[in-house]
Amino acid sequence: MNSKILTYSDLGIIDYKEAWDFQKEIFSEKLLGNIDDVLLLLEHPNTYTLGKTADKQNLKGSEVYLRENHISVYDIDRGGDITYHGPGQIVGYPIIDLNNWYADAHKYLRALEEVIIKTCTEYNLQCERNPNYTGVWVNDKKIAAIGIKISRWITMHGFAFNVNTDLNLFDGIIPCGIRDKAVTSLKYELKMNIDISKVKQQLLNNFAEIFGYTNIKVERMENLTQSKLVNI
Repeated sequence: MNSKILTYSDLGIIDYKEAWDFQKEIFSEKLLGNIDDVLLLLEHPNTYTLGKTADKQNLKGSEVYLRENHISVYDIDRGGDITYHGPGQIVGYPIIDLNNWYADAHKYLRALEEVIIKTCTEYNLQCERNPNYTGVWVNDKKIAAIGIKISRWITMHGFAFNVNTDLNLFDGIIPCGIRDKAVTSLKYELKMNIDISKVKQQLLNNFAEIFGYTNIKVERMENLTQSKLVNI
């Protein structure tokens, strides 16, 4: 039986537009069959992103608010409404071929939720799904948002998991367009700072387990689309 390979890269803190362009580059290589499945874990500077169906009115922050808090705003091509990215939040971008797993968008979303749920469980924090909303919840508070794009069954975008996130910066938006729910973080729930690098490793392990990868390759960003990663 062939091993199922996942190439992983920790991009550290990276500008949103730079990471988005990099996702597109990896997607193109993946579409051509020139690269293994990829998982990127990273943090962004303060950013609001609006998905394809976002209501512009869910961006509450004024130009002054955005400028004072150094928040960039992007309209992007994932599903979902508006969300916040920033330091202390782990963002995961899987660029994987679902034909080699299950060609099922609903199942994929539930699997991404399970990656977060399993990770929270390792901190003795009980999380759950909400039947009405995508994402991961601690009671009525969202700890992880999920927004994806799937084209030719290859995925882009992914999840945003609040670890040590400054939750005050969600005040400039109506998160995911949901007016009657709050947000939370691992730090807030556990009343302590969390080791981001440790959480990334746990997310990687849980992602590999849930999606059935038997071999994980760790690569630097600049090496990801080089010919040595070709696996055909």
